[in-house]
Amino acid sequence: MWRSRTGELLVALAADAALADPGDGAHPVAWFGRCAGWLERRWWQDRRVAGVRWAGALIGVAIAVGQVAEHVPFGGVLAAWVALGGATLRARALSVAAALEEGDLERARSELRWLVGRDRDQLDAAEIARAAIESVADNTADAVLGVVVWHMIAGARGSLGLRAVNTLDAMAGHHTARYERFGWAAARLDDLAMWPVSRLALLLSPPYPWALLRAARGHASPNAGVMEALAAAAVGVRLGGENRYGERLVVAPTLVGGPPPDAEAIRRSVAWSRQLTIRTVLVEGPGARGAGAAALGVVEAWPVALGALGSWLCWFDSCRSRRGSDWSRT
Repeated sequence: MWRSRTGELLVALAADAALADPGDGAHPVAWFGRCAGWLERRWWQDRRVAGVRWAGALIGVAIAVGQVAEHVPFGGVLAAWVALGGATLRARALSVAAALEEGDLERARSELRWLVGRDRDQLDAAEIARAAIESVADNTADAVLGVVVWHMIAGARGSLGLRAVNTLDAMAGHHTARYERFGWAAARLDDLAMWPVSRLALLLSPPYPWALLRAARGHASPNAGVMEALAAAAVGVRLGGENRYGERLVVAPTLVGGPPPDAEAIRRSVAWSRQLTIRTVLVEGPGARGAGAAALGVVEAWPVALGALGSWLCWFDSCRSRRGSDWSRT
């Protein structure tokens, strides 16, 4: 089973590199997002329990689809390919780099809209490059490494379940009046699912940038902070700072791995993302058996697992609240 999942991932990664993502109109993740939006409009209430029901139902459907895919020829390959987004991430980042190299800030800001949700109108070249590299760091975990890890653990159920968690977090995991309570479950599930992924990335990235990792403890996300610290050290740039989302200002910890970034630094971050992906595949192929045996039962019994996770998330939320943390997105 583990060898077959490694093979599925290798084929899916090759397909992702060769074909990238289909357009939004044809992408299953876009279909899932539209369904999630439709259900949100009907189920939304300013209560955490409503968000738990919304997230649980949609993630359950994704895992069920993965269960079916396990019994369809090439279903595992297709599920992993659908969940992966590395080629598109790298292409978008390189488009920003190309625009900066040509001195076209307006085009760079326009290309950046595919990568970040922060306000872009007033960003200078260094801030555009910073935003692009932070997105590469965060989404290398979400759209590539996470898929590799969870596909190795649980096959198509893991990769599609993770993509559902990431999508719901992107939709509702924000500190706004609408999503403060409703989006709580999606954000906490994403934190939980990505925690082992970001820590594996850390283990695969010696020498460890301890000073940057200590600074990253103040990051809004327990996982994005780690990934951005690794990127700052590997690329040799300074990340973090002020990010504005409309009237809301979010200040991320400053991670000084070098000077302010430029277009060439974006290209280095893309190379780092590729290298980290290769390391993860090489480690996960022979090493996922123990983790998979422990986690597979949880994935197969997802309704019970979600109930158990609810208790854990309540504890986790109380801990995070005492720290006064934020969990807004990039």
